[in-house]
Amino acid sequence: MLENYLPVLIFLAVAATLGLLLLTLGFLLGKGEKSDAKLSPYECGFDEFEDARIPFDVRYYLVAILFIIFDLEIAFLFPWAIALKFIGPIGLISMIVFLMCFSNWIYL
Repeated sequence: MLENYLPVLIFLAVAATLGLLLLTLGFLLGKGEKSDAKLSPYECGFDEFEDARIPFDVRYYLVAILFIIFDLEIAFLFPWAIALKFIGPIGLISMIVFLMCFSNWIYL
């Protein structure tokens, strides 16, 4: 039974070896000269104008939560759409109820 895992172990060994080889080549062949521009924090291509620890606006969190909610809703819709032919009208009605409840929950 362990011979079934041999391809996975070979793949992991090749991936680890290739990763270490590329990291080593990067350190050996790279210039290693660090300029002030490379060591400075990156902020959208321009100099920072405020402290990074200021509180975020509530709208940012609301948009993030709405994105996660709709992303999860889509995750439920893909398997449903694939299996719709097999689950029939009961599946269609249950998904409509799910979407209506889920959409109404967002606005509460």
